[in-house]
Amino acid sequence: MDQAATLRSMKRDDAHTQAMNSAKVPRVISITSGKGGVGKTNIASNLGYVLSKLGNRVFILDADMGLANIDVLLGIAPQYNFQHVFRGEKRLVDIIVPGPGGMKILPASSGVQELAQLTQEQKLLLLDEFSTLGRKLDMLIIDTGAGISSNVMYFNMAAQEKLVVVTPEPTSITDAYALIKVMARTYAEKRFSLIINQVKDEHEAQGVYQNLSSVAAEFLNVSLDYLGAIVLDEHVPRAVRSQKLVTMQYPQSAASLCFARLARRLLDHQPAQAPTGNIGFFWNNLLTSSPP
Repeated sequence: MDQAATLRSMKRDDAHTQAMNSAKVPRVISITSGKGGVGKTNIASNLGYVLSKLGNRVFILDADMGLANIDVLLGIAPQYNFQHVFRGEKRLVDIIVPGPGGMKILPASSGVQELAQLTQEQKLLLLDEFSTLGRKLDMLIIDTGAGISSNVMYFNMAAQEKLVVVTPEPTSITDAYALIKVMARTYAEKRFSLIINQVKDEHEAQGVYQNLSSVAAEFLNVSLDYLGAIVLDEHVPRAVRSQKLVTMQYPQSAASLCFARLARRLLDHQPAQAPTGNIGFFWNNLLTSSPP
């Protein structure tokens, strides 16, 4: 069975398990994009910070294999990552890095590449640790890489909710559509949420959303939800240069107010796929369908 078929099968199994377990469980949310440079990591970090300040226990999984942008953005230098856990050198709790506002960072780094080489015994031990972690969080936000590589798809399809970041630039819109197309046609995903970044105003954001939404509905038969927009704001690059989050450094800036609205909408937003059993299902998806 190929990776796409395996992930589709796991989605059906998760839906069955969902009916058997109605307890409140963590939400697993991927923040992804069709191209780099659209502000995905900035959004993941600021959103995580605001959600944490609202009383949610938030973990951010830095799953961008190519770049350690969260490290730079937050001014942190993780000593350990998934590799150390897989090799038995550290426990999962040992690699967690405290972030601003009470959120926690899980640095994956290149450790994800080793998933395919884990023994069954190693996978079972990891699942036990991951399930324990699930009892300590309300939301797991995954900062994926950009594009349509197997690693990006791997994390997106293991998540319950997919937030696609796009800007008004034509190349960003085209690449976002390509990403949605792959997830829809290869992995049978039918619902996504859009975050429009770097817009002049709400009118421009709605224009991007309407254009992308209508094309996706007509040609892919998928539903795109409008989650919100982040306006262009000089405070954002200023905060980045200081290795601070704009929501921390300039909480009353236009961008920070957008993040506050975005966080509230996300909390009110009903996921397309209700969370299942426990966080172990997410990790089980990762461990049972490793990227090539």
